[in-house]
Amino acid sequence: MKNILFLFVTFSLFLTFCLSLRTSSLDRAWKLFKNIHNKQYNSTNEEQLRQNIWEANVRMIQKHNLEADLCLHTYTMKINHFGDLTHDEFLKQMIGLKINSEKKPHQKFHIPSNTKLPPSVDWRTKGYVTPVKNQGQCGACWAFSTTGTLEGQLAKKTQNLISLSEQQLVDCSSDYGNAGCNGGLMDNSYKYLEENNGIDTNASYPYEAIDGKCRFNIKTVATKVANYVDIQAQSEDDLQDAIANIGPIAVAVDASQNSFEFYSSGVYSESACSSTQLDFSLLAIGYGTTTDNQDYYILKNQWTTKWGMDGYMLFARNKNNQCGIATMASYALI
Repeated sequence: MKNILFLFVTFSLFLTFCLSLRTSSLDRAWKLFKNIHNKQYNSTNEEQLRQNIWEANVRMIQKHNLEADLCLHTYTMKINHFGDLTHDEFLKQMIGLKINSEKKPHQKFHIPSNTKLPPSVDWRTKGYVTPVKNQGQCGACWAFSTTGTLEGQLAKKTQNLISLSEQQLVDCSSDYGNAGCNGGLMDNSYKYLEENNGIDTNASYPYEAIDGKCRFNIKTVATKVANYVDIQAQSEDDLQDAIANIGPIAVAVDASQNSFEFYSSGVYSESACSSTQLDFSLLAIGYGTTTDNQDYYILKNQWTTKWGMDGYMLFARNKNNQCGIATMASYALI
């Protein structure tokens, strides 16, 4: 009996010690998180709330990564600068694709080249992709996808890579159905640019991550838009062909899951996402296949290099239009 009591007391002390270490380790990690991401809070209560949210996100990520180690997932997750936000807060701040259910489909579709496509493409190697940008707390993902495909087309045509103005689209395209930081659509942006005589450089009209007054200056236009092309909805073959033969392509996906928010590396595949309820846009800048035969797209995000693989992600390809990747793809003609 004494031995049992001794073992129980010893185990209890050991458990208390482990919990103490865990709490101490989490506290150190929290301080590191604040320093790395320059987090400051208005009060002790606010900081405690944010720390509690952060700890819940850490536990969720740890669980996922343990499952990934058991080959239950094809990608890993990591804590990033969104770590102290609830998922609802994250969605309100960062997700901004605004789909108009009454939108008439554009009738100009991408025509497949009917040529043998290369097994892999990465337009970064050709100098057609600008550095990863920072969307900030503004739902302007649609603007970055628009400029991204235009930057690629301009670089392909002139061999000169120029960063274009997302802020112009945020400020100036409301008459075409966009709503600035409250959301927009790539096709609306193409129409605006086609009728507006072009888009300014980012240097002349820099991004501010807030809605502002339109300051478009025709003297600093980098390129004009002649037309735009929608890719046949749900056709991953057509999307792959466009990436290979045209350049970077604007795409939209369902990014509403925690797994997208905290994506780290690997080929992203999420069973809970929708192929029709799209809420976020990115830039498809390539594709390929892993050594274990997982087909993927290379997507460029605009959440800084702290997110994902230095701002990029590998996204499941040829997997039943995963998260709607081929539902609303498009590119501009200059």
